[in-house]
Amino acid sequence: MSILTVEKLTKSFGGLMAVSGVNMHLEQGELVGLIGPNGAGKTTVFNLLTGVYKPSSGSVTLNRDGKSQVISGMKPYNICKMGLARTFQNIRLFRDLTVLDNVRIAMHKDVSYGLPAAFLHLPSYSREEKRLRDKSMELLKIMGLESKKDELAKNLPYGEQRHLEIARAMATDPAVLLLDEPAAGMNPAETAQLTELIGWIRQNYNLTVLLIEHDMSLVMKICERIYVLDYGMVIADGTPDQIRSDKRVIEAYLGEDAANA
Repeated sequence: MSILTVEKLTKSFGGLMAVSGVNMHLEQGELVGLIGPNGAGKTTVFNLLTGVYKPSSGSVTLNRDGKSQVISGMKPYNICKMGLARTFQNIRLFRDLTVLDNVRIAMHKDVSYGLPAAFLHLPSYSREEKRLRDKSMELLKIMGLESKKDELAKNLPYGEQRHLEIARAMATDPAVLLLDEPAAGMNPAETAQLTELIGWIRQNYNLTVLLIEHDMSLVMKICERIYVLDYGMVIADGTPDQIRSDKRVIEAYLGEDAANA
């Protein structure tokens, strides 16, 4: 059974059909791309998967630990608890919190102590806070941000802010990680580093990753399968080689130069 199944997902805004009858499936541990022209509906799909928008019709089913749950229509925080986390096209960090606190705050949905323990700083509070700090530092180390734990998020260079946003998403212990244009605004060296990082995270954390990205060199290098959207509809899906040679995709998005690259 697929870990994430999207069936006939549709969203309209008044008379505008933003997403129409989208079907997708992600298997455990896959790294899948979602590409298409600007305005094709890619971020709208992410917003539907994560509860920012409610679908007009269709369903999204998450299967984690052998338990299937229809998550479409749920509140975003409930979907996050179920195991689906995301980053955003426009970085949405807590800019005036430290790097460490940006990660720690994502873990407090699972704290085991209650309000009295927090107020009185009981042993249960201290133990749990130490666990959260240790886990946060582990993620920051992976992202190369360990030495910057006390800096404010807004003071990080752009590429490191992207890494911090991924760390914060991973702190929620997701089964499926959605990355919305993680390489946007990065230079080639930063993009190459990010490419390696995404592959490492997927492999070592056994994550399923769905990636929106316009950098075709990144997509073709790390994605095992790719879905292509155009005008809110899936016009093709397959391996990178299949997508690169699909005439509909070349006409709608890639162009001849990218297809022959």
